[in-house]
Amino acid sequence: MQVAALSDQALIDLYLSGNEKAFQVLLERHQQKIYTSIYLFVKDRDLAEDLFQEVFIKIIDTLRKGTYSHEGKFSQWATRIAYNLCVDHFRRGRKRSKVNSTDEFDIFDVLELPDDNREDEMIMSETHGKIRHLVDMLPQEQREVVVLRHYADLSFKEIAQITRVSINTALGRMRYALINIRKL
Repeated sequence: MQVAALSDQALIDLYLSGNEKAFQVLLERHQQKIYTSIYLFVKDRDLAEDLFQEVFIKIIDTLRKGTYSHEGKFSQWATRIAYNLCVDHFRRGRKRSKVNSTDEFDIFDVLELPDDNREDEMIMSETHGKIRHLVDMLPQEQREVVVLRHYADLSFKEIAQITRVSINTALGRMRYALINIRKL
């Protein structure tokens, strides 16, 4: 069986038994989702890269200490670590930078756009820009739920666990986010 075909838990077990390739596969499997979640919170490519590295340092430390709980999904646990690091960053009072079209990295560049024609690509790009702007205007709690749901592709149960609120609160925040986006 190929290492890449193994479950996250099997990769963790292999890594803990000394197989560094297993952790590399685990990292490659989840890096885009976790990095995207971080980037959408902090809106700064360099900071997102730093926080992303911190996430995997924490993961490695936790795995090596043997304190990782096998309950739940690895991706949910890793996203929770990323979320906590982002929250810690903002608590320290660092100023958030805004994303604009001149940034070197645009999260929508990683999305697959239809190759039909240039006009479709321009419309999609403009639409993504407008949506990104509307999401940026939401209150922090609503923005977090939107980012975790639509960009990190998490369930409301996972969002509730990550943000440490009830499922109904997470659903309510999404509802109010959609209402606020429609008003804008």
